[in-house]
Amino acid sequence: MSTNIQIEEHKTDVLILGSGGAGLFGALHAKAANPDLEVTVAVKGLLGKCGCTRMVQGGYNVAIAPGDSTERHFMDTVDGGKWINRQDLAWTLVEQAQVRIRELENELGCFFDRNPDGTVHQKAFAGQTFDRTVHKGDLTGIEIINRLAEQVWARDIKRMEDHRAVALIPAKDGSKLAGVLMIDMRTGTFRMVRASAVLLATGGGPTMYKYHTPSGDKTCDGMAMALRLGLTLRDMEMVQFHPTGLIAGEDTRITGTIIEEGLRGAGGYLLDGNLERFMHKYDDRGERATRDIVSRGMFAEMRNGTTATHGGLYITMKHLDPVMVRKSFKGMVERCADCGFDLVGGNVEVVPTAHYMMGGVVFEPDCTTEMPQLYAAGEDTGGVHGANRLGGNGVANSTVFGGIAGDTIARDTKPGAALAEPDQTAIDEAVALCCQPLSRPAAQIDQVRTKLWDHMWEDAGIIRDADSLARAKGTLDELDAELDTVGVAGDTLAYNLTWHDWLNLKNLILVSKSVVAAATAREDSRGAHFRADFPDVRDLENSTFTVVRLKNGEITLGTEPVDFSRVKPGESLIDDSAA
Repeated sequence: MSTNIQIEEHKTDVLILGSGGAGLFGALHAKAANPDLEVTVAVKGLLGKCGCTRMVQGGYNVAIAPGDSTERHFMDTVDGGKWINRQDLAWTLVEQAQVRIRELENELGCFFDRNPDGTVHQKAFAGQTFDRTVHKGDLTGIEIINRLAEQVWARDIKRMEDHRAVALIPAKDGSKLAGVLMIDMRTGTFRMVRASAVLLATGGGPTMYKYHTPSGDKTCDGMAMALRLGLTLRDMEMVQFHPTGLIAGEDTRITGTIIEEGLRGAGGYLLDGNLERFMHKYDDRGERATRDIVSRGMFAEMRNGTTATHGGLYITMKHLDPVMVRKSFKGMVERCADCGFDLVGGNVEVVPTAHYMMGGVVFEPDCTTEMPQLYAAGEDTGGVHGANRLGGNGVANSTVFGGIAGDTIARDTKPGAALAEPDQTAIDEAVALCCQPLSRPAAQIDQVRTKLWDHMWEDAGIIRDADSLARAKGTLDELDAELDTVGVAGDTLAYNLTWHDWLNLKNLILVSKSVVAAATAREDSRGAHFRADFPDVRDLENSTFTVVRLKNGEITLGTEPVDFSRVKPGESLIDDSAA
């Protein structure tokens, strides 16, 4: 089929996939470290207007206040991750966050909220032993992305907007990555972008669940491409559900979007359908427990049937100072008002919502991967957060490792170097997969999407067991086969959103298979992964993490031991006197 498809070729020294915190920091650092490099940012939408970093509300965790420390932040991160984090990655995160937050303000122009004495204000976030979350009201991500985008626009960094990556293409001899096959969504044209270095920074996006926070264009594309390339992914069973996603009915996309964690940190209460608090039944910290515990408690209450109008629960701030709520959570107050809710003086219906993939591509602290010339940073990667990400560690992760990736790429890449010859067979196979639905009569794909949402939510979501995971595996195989029978009208490929929906679902189903396989293999409960048939955390001292690969079209699975390189379970890096 691909012999009839016109494929344009583009060349660049460095190709950045994604324009969130990881991608933009990668581009800026690569260009700053080696100005002669031609750096190109490719993004599925518009630079500065899409991606998950822009949607960050809560803030950025960093140990910069008196009484806090790198060690304390590290211990919170590892304890929250239930001891399966790769500890050198977690240490890099908490140490370099202190460098990156100053870079954001002093070099890139961000301005975060202040205390009366002029010091940076840091608010409380759940699961942490210190108030260390830097923020710009409750719209922190917009502040960060706006400043990063301004810096990219001001530099000689090229952009490929409305371009989606569909395949990572190896060199003809298989020794390295040769580039990326992309689709120009504006025309439907395939474009092979050859590069000496590629940064995978597309973000995650667990939109395979009924309730989810990312926008619909976030569909785990990077993870799916990595799997098809044969790369190893780890911790794929670890899907984080944010406890408080707004629920406003099935007829609005606002359902699932976040009501930020700072509300609970500031003293907000969660209520059941009878307007009674319930979190004390699940954790002594109540509403300030970690996201996995709060989500699980909420899900259990929902299953018990004591729910609100749309089947969710409530969050309320009406017992708190209304002036403080309006000032501190202006964006949240306005969002709720737009949907008919009064956050200041009433009850807002919420539901746990799929938010973040802790798992992802195996990578090193310098952001190299097992495939030479392929680098990775941000939510595409696994190992930093372990079994559960602390709120506020996500944007720190993307900016820290995005910057490191850019530095490493500049170190490894020579401007104008000869480019590897791409594997034509890999290109042909990728084009054939993408064009598969165009050769069939057009049909509706909404039913496939709805089934995927419902079955992943019920069978492979917040609470799982062997039977539910077996059902999920069978359903995913059926949905994959059903999707392969669905055709898409191909009379025009320019902004053919149905075609891209098909490609999105293909990626989501593949990544969902890896989630289910890893969840089936892990027969204990850790962080975001809770097995009702194995409810206990077992054998911390001999912890393992899961690894998955795609081989001959099937997900293969293994486990590897956790390297407690800095601290072992039961130990701490914090002196008793400092604790």
